[in-house]
Amino acid sequence: MPASPPSPSLAPATRDRPSVTLREVAERAGVSMITVSRAINTPHQVSEATRVRVQEAVSSMGYVPNLVAGGLRSARSHVVTALVPTLTGPLFGEMVQALTDALELRGFQVMVGQVGYAHSREDELLRAIVGRRPDGIVVTGIMHSPEGRRMLMASGIPIVETWDFTSTPIDMLVGLRHEQLGAAVCEHLYSRGRRRLALLSGGDERAARRARGFEAAAERLGLRAPAVRLGKSPTTHADGRDGLAALLAGHPDIDAVFCSSDMLALGVLTEARVRGMSVPEQLAVMGFGDIDFAQTVSPSLSTVRIDGTRMGQTAARLIADRAEGRPVAEPVVDIGFAIIGRESA
Repeated sequence: MPASPPSPSLAPATRDRPSVTLREVAERAGVSMITVSRAINTPHQVSEATRVRVQEAVSSMGYVPNLVAGGLRSARSHVVTALVPTLTGPLFGEMVQALTDALELRGFQVMVGQVGYAHSREDELLRAIVGRRPDGIVVTGIMHSPEGRRMLMASGIPIVETWDFTSTPIDMLVGLRHEQLGAAVCEHLYSRGRRRLALLSGGDERAARRARGFEAAAERLGLRAPAVRLGKSPTTHADGRDGLAALLAGHPDIDAVFCSSDMLALGVLTEARVRGMSVPEQLAVMGFGDIDFAQTVSPSLSTVRIDGTRMGQTAARLIADRAEGRPVAEPVVDIGFAIIGRESA
């Protein structure tokens, strides 16, 4: 018995219909094909009125650019990958947001990957990313893995290392000198009469650099070696409470604590209040990061501010300029840091 013809609701798949073309979008918008391409891929190269007209045509016609074919022709993906240690904490969020916003204005999209603090999966993740040929890669910290460095240097992809500093960057760098930061915090506490210092720190490399700078400055100032409590990264409020309890058990006379994160410092403030210790009279507390609660907690938290917005915007400019073939006059930028003195220290 011959098969019945398909009903309209079971019509063949839409692949049998021709897709909307770039030429059709150009005709609808009343512009050239190259203008449509620029409006989609590099919107800063066209006027706002033209961009809006093209976007209206694209939306109304349901046009989706063929990114694979476009990448084969131009060797451009219009994607930048950003790698951060963690997505759960607020410290890196400001930089990622600024990076995303600035790159979007230049016609790029950002994909974010989490690598953790132990670097155990960093090379594997980098291999997967490089194989997809993004237009740029933004790395948190400096690359130490020989395999990772070789991979990135051989890729030809614009690379920006952030949040740290080195004399041998892979390509471009936007960061700060953590040893100097640690020393500056020690000097800040010393200037306020603190002489029996303690350090409560996570175990990541950047925190370790700050700790070394802090301890070296204490030695230069003739102070006794700071009491040190090291833990894991990322750090938590509970780590701060437990850390202060452990420090006081071994060194009950400490009069200042430098914490490697504001979250640790918040835990220290909580534990000090539970124990009836007055801050800053009995114990000064310094954090790192200047995240949103630092100014509104009581007592307000003295901390170290890193300009994540500037870092993200600078990294975006370097990546976009390099990807578009523009010269990069200043490939290494030290954004520095600012000590924010508030009630706690």
